[in-house]
Amino acid sequence: MSDHASPATFETRGLTKHYATGEVVVEALRGVDLELFAGEMVVLLGPSGSGKSTLLNILGGLDRPTAGQVFFRGSELTAFNDRGLTRYRRDHVGFVFQFYNLIPSLTARENVALVTEIAPHPITPAEALELVELGNRMDHFPAQLSGGEQQRVAIARAIAKRPEVLLCDEPTGALDSQTGIIVLEAVEAVSRELGTTTALITHNAAIADMGDRVIHFANGRISEVRQNPVRRPAHELSW
Repeated sequence: MSDHASPATFETRGLTKHYATGEVVVEALRGVDLELFAGEMVVLLGPSGSGKSTLLNILGGLDRPTAGQVFFRGSELTAFNDRGLTRYRRDHVGFVFQFYNLIPSLTARENVALVTEIAPHPITPAEALELVELGNRMDHFPAQLSGGEQQRVAIARAIAKRPEVLLCDEPTGALDSQTGIIVLEAVEAVSRELGTTTALITHNAAIADMGDRVIHFANGRISEVRQNPVRRPAHELSW
């Protein structure tokens, strides 16, 4: 894939991750070679336990592989110490999980401000909330927001640091399809506006068409990589 127009944001070589639970060793990743490119949106598809979340956690600096290497824009992430990984996560990566993890006693704006106060080049909380179309809800508390609105606050919080990388692990998993599409539209808008490298995990095959590429996982390995001829906007997806 060296003829790709954009530079590689991530490159993994022989990425392997084993977990020991008692006497049982679980092979979560088994030698994954992968490149993710600047500005592209990749959908990671596969059943639970196929290695998708493990890969995302390693790319995001939340976990370390058992073997293999990860490069972020040419720097070997796998050689970073804990402090280096913390700085990497803080400065470069936005995370969106299935559960929103908002602080109930803070407004939407204040939840987003938690990130902007420590990021080197943030956008303002108000701008981040406008990007996900919540400009009129920024002084509401989480309990006053719907599930989809709370997830969009979580996206605003993730992107307020202006990350080069947005990692989304089942961001629509707790939402109905109509609300899920609104959330995916927010992810689309953000990746387009900020030019982030976006990786989105789902087990919902209908979401696959919104990616530039679809990477299928099975048993800790990449089983198929598909290039979409065009990215379909979220509102055209049929769930």
